[in-house]
Amino acid sequence: MRKRMIALFMMAFLVVGTLAGCTGGGSGDEGKKDDKANVENEAGDANEGDVGAGKLTVWCWDPTFNINAMNAEAEIYKKDHPQFELEVTEISSGDIIQKLATSTSAGNTADVLPDVILFDDSLVAQEVVSYPDVFMDLTDSGIDFSQFSEGKVACSVVDGKNYGVPFDSGAAIAAYRTDILEDAGFTIDDFTDVTWSEWIKKAKVVKEKTGKALINGQSSYNQVTVMLKSCGGSFFDEDGNLDIAGNEKIKRICELYLEMLEAGVYQEEVGWDTYIGNINNGNVAGAMNGCWIMSSIQAADNQSGLWAITNVPSVDGVDDATNYSSQGGSTWTITTECENPKLAIDFFNSTFAGSEELYDNILPSGAIATWIPAGGSEAYSQEVEFYGNQPVYSMIVEYTSKIPICMTNAYEASARQAVCTAISNVAFSGADLDEELVAAEETVSFEMER
Repeated sequence: MRKRMIALFMMAFLVVGTLAGCTGGGSGDEGKKDDKANVENEAGDANEGDVGAGKLTVWCWDPTFNINAMNAEAEIYKKDHPQFELEVTEISSGDIIQKLATSTSAGNTADVLPDVILFDDSLVAQEVVSYPDVFMDLTDSGIDFSQFSEGKVACSVVDGKNYGVPFDSGAAIAAYRTDILEDAGFTIDDFTDVTWSEWIKKAKVVKEKTGKALINGQSSYNQVTVMLKSCGGSFFDEDGNLDIAGNEKIKRICELYLEMLEAGVYQEEVGWDTYIGNINNGNVAGAMNGCWIMSSIQAADNQSGLWAITNVPSVDGVDDATNYSSQGGSTWTITTECENPKLAIDFFNSTFAGSEELYDNILPSGAIATWIPAGGSEAYSQEVEFYGNQPVYSMIVEYTSKIPICMTNAYEASARQAVCTAISNVAFSGADLDEELVAAEETVSFEMER
């Protein structure tokens, strides 16, 4: 019950606009689950028999991004496995969390869950901890996790075991309309390798001369992550203990966020559609998020050549500050309800964990590989017209290599939400920041102890 309550809490508070089934046996069939868990050891026999024949069901979101990538994956796999079928169900990240919670509570996961589920990186560990019988241990599956970036893999490791196949990079970028910057007397270089204090000062000039906020976002949820990870910060210490109240990095980040909110250089939005709409309509001068945001930016094809990317500001006033960070990215998981785990493992081993062709094909959508061999492809060095002929993909690969390692925890998303609630209370209710951070830590502590 404790785990189910945690998941329901997450559904209520985490989903802000981003982020069918397999016919297996019941989730209580432990013998069957054990058999499935052991099948990974046999993955090396993937070429025996008709392992590539069959159907996989998948839950994921965003037709222009991860759904597109999964369908591209299927086409590549079908070249050698013509009897393979893929059924993708478009479902929001929030609905995934809800369905997982309700089906587990009702004991009918076999009737509801698909073979494969996509999760935002920040949620994978917490979902595995909350529902340990739902996700397949992939540690000995034959998937070579050393071929992915270390920080990416860590997002889906629980108790030393791998529970996910990494997908896209969440390396953070700052993307700006160069024409709007020019109207304010700036170029992209003026926002490269800057501190947040410098950024705010220049953003005020952009606001004054153009009437536009420099960037926007859905509350502080994503922005706080970008800022915190850029300086190697975390909501937890090395022993996994909460470290919110009295954490100088967190406090400084909150102060900077509140400053740019008050100055009007950061525009808070209600919902994903409004967030993206104001970017595409030119109502704000830029965007700052994980590099996956590029696919949404490029939806406004009439703005081709008017955008450029650079790194993110560093948090001045704290140790270990860098101009590199991450936000989001996602990971594929295989459920224990998967009727054909050998097929699922071979499918991923042949594509997301083994196909340069796949990553080349999905690159234009902004899906930057975390599978290391893909980064050496010629496709990654190409100049992109939409971004003023910058070699944006190779730039992002470079950014990825400079992201600080941060402590991760299964309650990462809960801690982030609690801090964002604290910021909101200060910004809109006049609450005291120090008191709110204490309350945030108490809230998360209560969740962890339940």
